[in-house]
Amino acid sequence: MKKPNPFSAAAVPASSRFQSFDLLATLVAVVRTNGIVVFANAALEDALGTSRRTIEGSRLPDCFTEPLILHNALEGAGSNEFAALRYDAWLRPLNREPLPVHVVVAQTDTPGEAIVELLPLEQQAKQDREERLMDQAQANKELIRNLAHEIKNPLGGIRGAAQLLQMEIESKELTEYTQVIIHEADRLQTLVDRLLAPHRRPHLVGDVNIHEVCERVRSLILAEFPKGLRVLRDYDISIPDFRGDREQLIQAVLNIAHNAAQALAERIAGGDAQIAFKTRIARQVTFGKQRYRLALELHVIDNGPGVPDSIKDRIFFPLISGREDGSGLGLTLAQTFVQQHHGLIECESVPGRTDFKMLIPLP
Repeated sequence: MKKPNPFSAAAVPASSRFQSFDLLATLVAVVRTNGIVVFANAALEDALGTSRRTIEGSRLPDCFTEPLILHNALEGAGSNEFAALRYDAWLRPLNREPLPVHVVVAQTDTPGEAIVELLPLEQQAKQDREERLMDQAQANKELIRNLAHEIKNPLGGIRGAAQLLQMEIESKELTEYTQVIIHEADRLQTLVDRLLAPHRRPHLVGDVNIHEVCERVRSLILAEFPKGLRVLRDYDISIPDFRGDREQLIQAVLNIAHNAAQALAERIAGGDAQIAFKTRIARQVTFGKQRYRLALELHVIDNGPGVPDSIKDRIFFPLISGREDGSGLGLTLAQTFVQQHHGLIECESVPGRTDFKMLIPLP
């Protein structure tokens, strides 16, 4: 008589086989192709508002406003019509409003079994936005580096020619013109150096305390804007130190806070301007196409007029600024510095409240 394989799917309890799904923030169920739930993760329990024991053994299609679509999808997976299928649907939680979700049905290695992953559409949109931000930041990085190098070489030639010309001419008026050329060439050189700075300077890694970073930035902002501006603290002191480049992070936070302070000019004049630094730990978060168990969340929130709609989707692009005298580099460099820590900066802005959220993975 053949002995059963103790490592086969049938021999291992579902709770053990699929235990890792409990670490996911997305809603996951393992179902038979007849719709019966074999396993439901903790996130699905929370979303449906009922216990895992109740969900397991029930029919998953009955949890949707249109059960026939999932029923047909599971039949298709069982007959090998496709490896994976995606569609949008409405989930029916217990005693709650229906929840719009993006459904992914995929085959498993076990015949007659499928994985159903449900992503709330808001979460799906957030992941898409984060991916666009990461791709945009990488494209910006390459654009800046190439553009800066293309400008740098002819700029040196222009300045050198102006200096030689200044030595040859005797007219004071003409000398003033050459000085203008030299001055403007120097100004452009400074701009190019700022563009290249993140790529030239080595990444100096050490232990970073995010609250020391915030306090340093706070003191710098208050030194420049001593009246009419309050800088508030809302810290989670349990956040551990992490490995990173302290100076880069100070510069990133300073760029965001300084932009906020400049946007608050009218409120500063009125004496009611406010910037808040808020730190939190985010758990089981996905950004930059990767999932992290823990991440630092640093919010820089101001009560200013908000980011203009015309540039809201482009604020991290180089040379894009909401102020006439702005260089348009502050947020671009901040995003570059944070990305070098495998992180991301997001922005949500409405009149009266702008929130720049910095996410950095924690060990």
